[in-house]
Amino acid sequence: MTSADHRLCRFVSTGAILALVLLLTSCTKSANADEAAVRSFLESYFSTWSVQMMDRYGECFDPRARITYVGKDGMVQTDGVTDFLHGQKLAHAQSKVPMSESPTEMKITYDSRVTIASVRWKLTKGSEIVTGTDCFTLIKTEKGWKIISLVFYND
Repeated sequence: MTSADHRLCRFVSTGAILALVLLLTSCTKSANADEAAVRSFLESYFSTWSVQMMDRYGECFDPRARITYVGKDGMVQTDGVTDFLHGQKLAHAQSKVPMSESPTEMKITYDSRVTIASVRWKLTKGSEIVTGTDCFTLIKTEKGWKIISLVFYND
Protein backbone atom coordinates (compact mmCIF):
# COMPACT_ATOMS: atom_id res chain seq x y z
CA MET A 1 0.00 0.00 0.00
CA THR A 2 1.40 3.40 -0.95
CA SER A 3 1.47 6.44 1.34
CA ALA A 4 -1.29 7.96 -0.81
CA ASP A 5 -3.41 4.84 -0.13
CA HIS A 6 -2.78 5.21 3.63
CA ARG A 7 -3.84 8.86 3.53
CA LEU A 8 -6.98 7.93 1.60
CA CYS A 9 -7.86 5.21 4.17
CA ARG A 10 -7.32 7.64 7.06
CA PHE A 11 -9.43 10.25 5.26
CA VAL A 12 -12.25 7.75 4.60
CA SER A 13 -12.07 6.41 8.19
CA THR A 14 -12.14 9.92 9.63
CA GLY A 15 -15.07 10.82 7.39
CA ALA A 16 -16.99 7.68 8.46
CA ILE A 17 -16.38 8.43 12.12
CA LEU A 18 -17.44 12.06 11.65
CA ALA A 19 -20.62 10.95 9.84
CA LEU A 20 -21.43 8.52 12.68
CA VAL A 21 -20.89 11.21 15.32
CA LEU A 22 -23.13 13.63 13.41
CA LEU A 23 -25.82 10.97 13.05
CA LEU A 24 -25.73 10.12 16.77
CA THR A 25 -25.76 13.80 17.72
CA SER A 26 -28.76 14.39 15.47
CA CYS A 27 -30.64 11.44 17.01
CA THR A 28 -29.82 12.65 20.53
CA LYS A 29 -31.04 16.17 19.75
CA SER A 30 -34.28 14.75 18.33
CA ALA A 31 -34.73 12.51 21.39
CA ASN A 32 -34.04 15.45 23.71
CA ALA A 33 -36.54 17.60 21.82
CA ASP A 34 -39.19 14.89 22.12
CA GLU A 35 -38.51 14.42 25.81
CA ALA A 36 -38.64 18.18 26.41
CA ALA A 37 -41.96 18.41 24.55
CA VAL A 38 -43.44 15.52 26.57
CA ARG A 39 -42.23 17.00 29.87
CA SER A 40 -43.71 20.38 28.91
CA PHE A 41 -47.01 18.72 27.97
CA LEU A 42 -47.18 16.87 31.29
CA GLU A 43 -46.32 19.99 33.28
CA SER A 44 -49.12 21.82 31.44
CA TYR A 45 -51.49 18.96 32.28
CA PHE A 46 -50.85 19.44 36.01
CA SER A 47 -50.74 23.25 35.99
CA THR A 48 -53.98 23.72 34.04
CA TRP A 49 -55.79 21.40 36.48
CA SER A 50 -54.33 23.28 39.46
CA VAL A 51 -55.50 26.70 38.24
CA GLN A 52 -58.87 25.26 37.19
CA MET A 53 -58.44 25.98 33.48
CA MET A 54 -60.59 22.95 32.81
CA ASP A 55 -61.09 23.60 29.09
CA ARG A 56 -57.31 23.65 28.56
CA TYR A 57 -56.96 20.66 30.88
CA GLY A 58 -59.54 18.79 28.80
CA GLU A 59 -57.57 19.55 25.62
CA CYS A 60 -54.80 17.31 26.96
CA PHE A 61 -56.99 14.27 26.24
CA ASP A 62 -57.82 12.56 22.99
CA PRO A 63 -61.65 12.44 22.82
CA ARG A 64 -61.49 8.61 22.82
CA ALA A 65 -59.23 8.39 25.88
CA ARG A 66 -59.99 6.12 28.81
CA ILE A 67 -59.19 7.09 32.39
CA THR A 68 -58.87 4.43 35.07
CA TYR A 69 -58.62 4.86 38.84
CA VAL A 70 -57.17 1.94 40.82
CA GLY A 71 -58.21 1.93 44.48
CA LYS A 72 -56.10 0.57 47.35
CA ASP A 73 -58.52 -2.34 47.63
CA GLY A 74 -57.99 -3.23 43.97
CA MET A 75 -61.28 -1.61 42.92
CA VAL A 76 -61.08 -0.27 39.37
CA GLN A 77 -63.21 2.53 37.95
CA THR A 78 -62.91 3.48 34.28
CA ASP A 79 -64.42 6.57 32.64
CA GLY A 80 -64.40 8.25 29.28
CA VAL A 81 -63.13 11.80 28.94
CA THR A 82 -66.51 13.54 29.37
CA ASP A 83 -67.36 11.80 32.65
CA PHE A 84 -63.83 12.14 33.99
CA LEU A 85 -63.66 15.88 33.25
CA HIS A 86 -67.09 16.40 34.82
CA GLY A 87 -65.83 14.68 37.98
CA GLN A 88 -62.70 16.84 38.04
CA LYS A 89 -64.79 20.03 37.71
CA LEU A 90 -67.02 18.87 40.57
CA ALA A 91 -64.02 18.06 42.74
CA HIS A 92 -62.77 21.63 42.38
CA ALA A 93 -66.24 23.14 42.87
CA GLN A 94 -66.93 21.09 46.01
CA SER A 95 -63.54 21.50 47.64
CA LYS A 96 -63.57 23.85 50.63
CA VAL A 97 -59.95 24.81 49.94
CA PRO A 98 -58.06 25.36 46.68
CA MET A 99 -56.35 22.24 45.34
CA SER A 100 -53.13 22.07 43.39
CA GLU A 101 -51.29 19.11 41.97
CA SER A 102 -47.68 19.03 40.85
CA PRO A 103 -45.39 16.37 39.41
CA THR A 104 -42.53 15.29 41.67
CA GLU A 105 -40.86 12.74 39.37
CA MET A 106 -41.24 11.76 35.71
CA LYS A 107 -40.09 8.59 33.98
CA ILE A 108 -40.63 8.79 30.24
CA THR A 109 -40.21 6.14 27.55
CA TYR A 110 -41.02 7.37 24.09
CA ASP A 111 -40.71 6.87 20.41
CA SER A 112 -41.96 8.86 17.45
CA ARG A 113 -45.66 7.95 17.89
CA VAL A 114 -46.36 6.64 21.41
CA THR A 115 -45.01 7.69 24.77
CA ILE A 116 -45.41 5.99 28.13
CA ALA A 117 -44.91 8.23 31.17
CA SER A 118 -45.07 7.37 34.85
CA VAL A 119 -45.44 10.52 36.91
CA ARG A 120 -45.32 10.73 40.69
CA TRP A 121 -47.40 13.65 41.97
CA LYS A 122 -48.32 15.60 45.07
CA LEU A 123 -51.84 16.96 45.58
CA THR A 124 -52.18 19.79 48.10
CA LYS A 125 -55.62 20.54 49.59
CA GLY A 126 -55.07 23.16 52.27
CA SER A 127 -52.95 21.41 54.91
CA GLU A 128 -53.71 17.93 53.51
CA ILE A 129 -51.19 16.37 51.13
CA VAL A 130 -51.94 13.29 49.05
CA THR A 131 -49.39 11.57 46.82
CA GLY A 132 -49.81 9.11 44.00
CA THR A 133 -48.89 8.07 40.49
CA ASP A 134 -50.30 8.75 37.03
CA CYS A 135 -49.42 6.29 34.26
CA PHE A 136 -49.97 7.95 30.88
CA THR A 137 -50.05 6.60 27.37
CA LEU A 138 -49.64 9.53 24.98
CA ILE A 139 -49.87 9.72 21.21
CA LYS A 140 -48.26 12.31 18.97
CA THR A 141 -50.84 14.18 16.89
CA GLU A 142 -50.72 17.13 14.51
CA LYS A 143 -51.66 19.31 17.51
CA GLY A 144 -49.03 17.82 19.82
CA TRP A 145 -49.17 15.09 22.44
CA LYS A 146 -52.56 13.80 23.65
CA ILE A 147 -53.50 11.38 26.42
CA ILE A 148 -55.15 8.20 25.14
CA SER A 149 -54.94 6.34 28.45
CA LEU A 150 -54.48 7.43 32.05
CA VAL A 151 -54.29 4.98 34.94
CA PHE A 152 -53.86 6.61 38.32
CA TYR A 153 -53.86 5.82 42.02
CA ASN A 154 -53.24 7.43 45.39
CA ASP A 155 -50.62 6.06 47.80
